[in-house]
This record gives sequence, structure tokens and C-alpha cells, in this order.
Amino acid sequence: MCVFLYLFRDKNVDSRPKLRRSQSFNTSSASGIKQLLLDWCRSKTIGYQHIDIHNFSSSWSDGMAFCALVHSFFPNEFDYNKLNPAHHKHNLDLAFTTAEEKADCIRLIEVDDMMAMGANPDPMCVFTYVQSLYNHLKRFE
Repeated sequence: MCVFLYLFRDKNVDSRPKLRRSQSFNTSSASGIKQLLLDWCRSKTIGYQHIDIHNFSSSWSDGMAFCALVHSFFPNEFDYNKLNPAHHKHNLDLAFTTAEEKADCIRLIEVDDMMAMGANPDPMCVFTYVQSLYNHLKRFE
């Protein structure tokens, strides 16, 4: 979530600058954006096995959601039905490599980092990468 901060002076307290959140982006709009992105991911992966996208953490840990999302745009690049949900590293590498080669979407997450995070990767890391995927893949819709 991006939050803009700005300086202001409160003349009633003292003359030191203070930080205050901008009202242009609040929590509800950020959660709305996240929900829209989750909905988009779900719509692109309908019918794919081993997919249950409900968050930006555990839903992506085995790489299957990344593979399904990328495969929905580039179905000739790999056989999704031959993927094994237990092969996390392979799935993540396949999805990230295909997205980079076909959609010019750079890796914002490394496979080893995802592996180190285990079953619950950092939601902000995953959200940031999925948002980048959206921005790169939508031109292929």
C-alpha cells in the first residue's frame, strides 16, 4: 500500500514539522484495490486445478496460482496440467521466467525468497508482484 506523507506545521503546539497521512489514499481504497486485483486473478484462473486465491500470501506459496495466471495469457508456453503443487520451486521459477520472457515483467520476488517464506509469504511482496503482473499482462487481454 502506498501512503503519501507530507509535512505540516501545527502552530498551536510547536514549530516542529510533523508527519500526517494524506487523505488521498486511505485504507478502504487500498483494500478496495486489493480486492479488485484478487477478483481479477480469480477471473483469469477459473477452471484451473489446485487454485484457491483468497489472499496475497498462502494462496500463492506453491506457485500454482502464479502459473495459472501466467498460463491463462500464454497457454502454449507450458502444460499446466503436468504441474505438481508439491514442486513449489519449479512452479515459481516457471511462472516468473515465463512472465519475464513473454510479458517483460521483471522478477520483483526471487524464487529463493518465496521458498524461504514458506507457506505464508509476505503479502506486500506478493501483492506488489501480482500488481506488476496485472500491469504487464493486461495488454494481452
